Amino acid sequence: MKVEQKQKITPFLWFDSQAEEALSFYTSIFKNSQIKHTSRYGKGMPLPEGTLMSATIEIEGQDFHLLNGGPMYNFTPAVSFLVNCETQDEVDHLWSKLTDGGSEQPCGWLKDKFGLSWQIIPSALGRLMGDKDPKKSQSVMQAMFKMRKIEIKALQEAYDNA
Repeated sequence: MKVEQKQKITPFLWFDSQAEEALSFYTSIFKNSQIKHTSRYGKGMPLPEGTLMSATIEIEGQDFHLLNGGPMYNFTPAVSFLVNCETQDEVDHLWSKLTDGGSEQPCGWLKDKFGLSWQIIPSALGRLMGDKDPKKSQSVMQAMFKMRKIEIKALQEAYDNA
């Protein structure tokens, strides 16, 4: 089976043995997602026969390749996925789902249950922090530094009160 590749660079995620759980998890969270391709280990291969070897999933138009490659590598926050959110409802939904079994981090960052880092960022943050008035942009930045999950209303209040 030929896998159609529409993007030149595809994130490649190395899992110990949780790639199948991860693809189900991620495609259940993001509305615009799908499993595009899977392959499984055969007899005499490094993981038990029938175990997912690799998969390609699409989330919001972005392909990701997942591999069950064994315990040699772990995720690090040095690489994360930034998700631009238009509404607080979207931030709240993604934050709730992705932190389930994971952990909250400062300033809109989180680690999911697989240790993969995400930034769940409302578009309003960039707009407010990008204001030409340094007092306003600094006030928004200071408000963000106090948060884990980003709250648009609190950012707007910091901006308005600067």
